[in-house]
Amino acid sequence: MPCGQSDSGAARARYVLGVDVGSTVVKCHVYDRAAAVRGSSSRKVESLYPRPGWVELDPEVLWSQFIAVIKETVQAAGLHMRQIAGLGISTQRGTFITWHKYTGKPFHNFISWQDLRSAELVNSWNKSLLLKVIHVIFTVLHFLTGSDRYLAPSFLTFSTHQTSMKLSWVFKNIHEAEEAAKKNNCCFGTVDTWLLYRLTKGSVYATDYSNASSTGIFEPFTKCWSPTLCNLLSIPMSIYPPVKDTSFNFGSTDSEIFGVPIPIMAVVADQQSAMFGECCFHPGDVKLTVGTGGFWNVNTGEHLFASRGSLYPLIGWKIGEEVVYLTEGSISDIGTAIKWAQDIELFTNVDETAEMAKSVADSQGVFFIPGLQVSGDDPYLCASFVGLNPSTNRNHLVRAILESVAFRNKLLYDIIVKKVNIPLRTIRADGGVSNNSFVMQMTSDLINKKIEKPANVDMSSLGAAFLAGLASGFWTDKKQLKKLRRIEAVFEPQKDSEEYRPAMDAWLQAMKHSPHW
Repeated sequence: MPCGQSDSGAARARYVLGVDVGSTVVKCHVYDRAAAVRGSSSRKVESLYPRPGWVELDPEVLWSQFIAVIKETVQAAGLHMRQIAGLGISTQRGTFITWHKYTGKPFHNFISWQDLRSAELVNSWNKSLLLKVIHVIFTVLHFLTGSDRYLAPSFLTFSTHQTSMKLSWVFKNIHEAEEAAKKNNCCFGTVDTWLLYRLTKGSVYATDYSNASSTGIFEPFTKCWSPTLCNLLSIPMSIYPPVKDTSFNFGSTDSEIFGVPIPIMAVVADQQSAMFGECCFHPGDVKLTVGTGGFWNVNTGEHLFASRGSLYPLIGWKIGEEVVYLTEGSISDIGTAIKWAQDIELFTNVDETAEMAKSVADSQGVFFIPGLQVSGDDPYLCASFVGLNPSTNRNHLVRAILESVAFRNKLLYDIIVKKVNIPLRTIRADGGVSNNSFVMQMTSDLINKKIEKPANVDMSSLGAAFLAGLASGFWTDKKQLKKLRRIEAVFEPQKDSEEYRPAMDAWLQAMKHSPHW
């Protein structure tokens, strides 16, 4: 008899699954009650590039990878599916698909959050007279009412990362989707919604507040899909899924998929999930994810800060009556740049990079200029090295790339300190690049703050598991979760940030010369 089949239901369900569908990897971990990883599996996400600037994912391939990592993880742990108390799903944000309500057939591949097909549309809208008029109207409304609800639209700008413009592109360019929408037969979904739909064989069509708020189409103040924005961009309101709590019983997987039904107890956007996994439960708690991109998230509690420059408000999670808001700032192409450096053989193993950077006193005047920068969103901007000379070697190049990550962290941190009116508490780091001691130490020095790094940096998986565990009664409350945290390293400031000023000033100067290249 398979392990666990003779036990009672309560005794059998001794583990919880956390799956993270990221931009580069689908990972699954199975956790016990001590939040220790008992088994894991991962599969590489294969992006498609059908045209320059376009980034897509094949939904059937992603589905197969998702199912495979769950089965492999449970098998690697020596467990039976009956022993799983619940499944939590964390997903990359802003990547979406549309499909026919009755046939389930997609109208196109997943369009990635990294996709640039809407760049011309974005530029056209941002320069439009209509957007200027909207700014004036909402500036007046904000002045008259004092409500922050009107502040964000008063300086609304579009970006290629937002779902809204790409969705507008779909209805302008994909006739089948447009026709289905006219007949109320078109479904829109981010990755979580599509997976829920497939896992339940079409019986559950939903998303959660964290994923919805990350699309740029969902109004965090009213907690509704934005009719104003949809009317502006000619997107039909009928396409959106119902929005549920983050930690919630979404139903069970169809028993044919895993042999037994598994309760789906949480769906959550990846950065919000990492925030929950880091136990950043209090206002002022800060989470720094350094992975494919860089994300600074500040817990602002019950207070929703309107967008200010490069910071924007999000719903962190909703559990029952509790709604937690975040302010987020992002940095593009961190892990991407490091992966590129590996592909061109600047180094063999990413673990070497910290020691390579430390092996030289400085970058010898070489600076790495990233593509998309902290303060702007020019989708056409290219990355570049500045200051190359005959004595430049690969150690200098690697150091220049890593320094650019720390410099950008510093820029974004300073914006947060200036614009978020909440005293910042603990800073907790996660993501693959948080394993790089050079980047973490330099960031700590530059911001003059202690940074904690957990033993397991796959925080998005853990956060999804925590949320699923709370919904299923596997864990009792957040107080219990905080006791399960394991810190592997603490980076304390070791140098005065002024020591970095000449290098950072030179890097900023190089950045000023790079736009439009």
